[in-house]
Amino acid sequence: MANPMVRSFLQVAASEEAASPLRVVQIEGLVILKIIKHCKEFSQALVTGQLLGLDVGSVLEVTNCFPFPIREEDEEIEADGANYQLEMMRCLREVNVDNNTVGWYQSTILGSFQTVELIETFMNYQENIRRCVCIIYDPSKSNQGVLALKALKLSDSFMEFYRTTNFTGEKLREKKLAWVDIFEEIPIKVSNSALISAFMTELEAETPVAQCDYDRLQLSTDPFMERNVEFLTECMDDLSFEQQKFQYYYRNLSRQQAQQQAWLQKRRAENMARKAAGEEPLLEEDPSNPIFKPIPEPSRLDSFLITNQIANYCNQINGVGAQSFSRLYLMKAVNGK
Repeated sequence: MANPMVRSFLQVAASEEAASPLRVVQIEGLVILKIIKHCKEFSQALVTGQLLGLDVGSVLEVTNCFPFPIREEDEEIEADGANYQLEMMRCLREVNVDNNTVGWYQSTILGSFQTVELIETFMNYQENIRRCVCIIYDPSKSNQGVLALKALKLSDSFMEFYRTTNFTGEKLREKKLAWVDIFEEIPIKVSNSALISAFMTELEAETPVAQCDYDRLQLSTDPFMERNVEFLTECMDDLSFEQQKFQYYYRNLSRQQAQQQAWLQKRRAENMARKAAGEEPLLEEDPSNPIFKPIPEPSRLDSFLITNQIANYCNQINGVGAQSFSRLYLMKAVNGK
């Protein structure tokens, strides 16, 4: 007779996975090279791909990936994309490669990735994968000598709020949810096998100087800075447009409340006259009256995402500005000697 206290490996893994939150995304070096190659080959367009690996405790291991093909708008993207993913995963399974989906990667331009489409993609993945991540790679920022790679996931509080309620001001205040609570950035750890590390050591020169080392010494950051400021200005315009929508909503709400008060005063006066005449009073609130129809409040999700994007652009501008000043002071000191 089997011991009821003995649990299977899957039960133990599931319980440990539920108990430990995601702490680190461990990516193989080959996966990073594949992502960089795919994004740079189509640097003028936004590309995406599938991440494959294992979810082990608090570590999400990304061991492989494959790109999604770029399709024309008139094709049936969803059906073809699903068939392509299934076929690729079947081929990987046949050659004994990890084929468990753990998320996806996508390229971005100057960090402009915080959109409603990204949130909806996360929610679609969450239906089948409890813990998934999105790897964001920015080729334009990597040209400045920095590996612009980050792993993102939706926060648990935001996902619960997104499933159950609308993004109204009252609900957000009840949940105490702010714009910084949408995404969580997970630390990335690059992992290579011992054989690959030994091979890279053999290839490494005595005085290695990579191209990124030269890129860090470039004094000109005008294109990168200008585009960041340009995108920041566009985000400010979008935020102003969102504020105008809320102002329009509150004006309509005030106008409706004034109409309701006027109608109620008129109805109360009419009821007083009917009581004096011995007639039955009428209802003070008439649901069929258009002035009692509630005005839907605009969603605040777009405002939250735009504010997140503005903060991202400001951080990038601050970072580039600090690096530029450091280079200028360095060159001043070198020339002074």
